[in-house]
This record gives sequence, structure tokens and C-alpha cells, in this order.
Amino acid sequence: MEKEVWFRPFVWMDYRLAVLFTVVIPLILLIWAFVQKAEGMQRLLAIYWRVSSLLAITIYLMIAQYPVSFISGFMARILIPISLWFWVDLNDEIEYQSSGPLKLTFTSWRWATTFYCILGSLAFIPFLRCAFSENVSNNPNCYVWFEAPLGFKEWFHPNTSASFLGILGILGLVIYVLYLIYFVLIKLGKQGRSATQQ
Repeated sequence: MEKEVWFRPFVWMDYRLAVLFTVVIPLILLIWAFVQKAEGMQRLLAIYWRVSSLLAITIYLMIAQYPVSFISGFMARILIPISLWFWVDLNDEIEYQSSGPLKLTFTSWRWATTFYCILGSLAFIPFLRCAFSENVSNNPNCYVWFEAPLGFKEWFHPNTSASFLGILGILGLVIYVLYLIYFVLIKLGKQGRSATQQ
């Protein structure tokens, strides 16, 4: 699968941006918000981490080269901006918080992540056909998306089989989908957009 794909550098750039915007910065912000006792930001970031866990699940699905990983990755890019802006009470609480470096950084990250996810999801649409490909691993245009997750496996799970990690990804996906269904149909239906108390 060494065939050169012209957009390979953009795929790797996307993974690097994903690490920056969806892991590193929100982790720093979460610690900062706890130190500053910014409860609204803490709650929104807790919601964000629950939603963005779909990205981690996607990585494990891609390690096993499961076609469904293309759908889960696409859905993660859609759900993350929704999780950042959906909650009326948290938006108001953050808006009325006094200005400072934390608020500026948090707001900048929220907008940057929103644009990154929207643009990323639009760019990812042509690759959704990989989710329905019978030989996804033999298609260079699809396989290029597996390269970074396989590199992640070599770093963090060198002695674990890809199939076992894929099973963990499937279990994670099933739990995620079941919780999302419960949340949307039951919890959100009863409590509405102001229901951010966990």
C-alpha cells in the first residue's frame, strides 16, 4: 500500500490539527478552568470530552481497518461543534464571565475547533464511500486514513493485535451509540437544552 496519494500530506496535517485542537488545547483548558474555578467552562469541557471520545473510538476502529470508522469519524466532526454551542445556560454563563486570558483562550479555541470540524467534515465527505467499500484496505485513497492510526498503534500498543484493538473500538462504539440514544430520547427530552447538570 505504498502507492503515492497526492493528498497524503493533507491527511497527516489533519491528524496533527486534530491532536492540537481536540486533545492538547482542551486538556490544557480543562486544567486551567479547574485552577480558575470556572465552573461553566468545566461543565462544557466535560461534555466536550464525552462527545469527542468518538474520535478515540474511531482511531481504534481504523487500526483494525474497519470501514465503519469513516462514518464514526465523520459523525465526531459533526457532534463536537454541536456539543460546544448547544447548551443555552453554559453559553450564557461563559458569556457573562469576566474577561481574562482564560475566557479569551477558551473562546478562541471554541471558534477554531468549530471551524476546523466544519471544514474537516466537508473535506471528508468524498471519503465516506470508503465506509461502503468491500476492499477498503486495498484502496489507496481510503488506506491513507489508516496510516496515522497504525502509527499510533506502533507507539502505544506495539504488542497488541489490531483485531483485538478493533474489538475494543466496536465495543466502545456500541456503548457510545447506546448512551447517545438514551441521552437524546430520554434525558434531553425531559430536561431540554438547559440540562447541563450531570
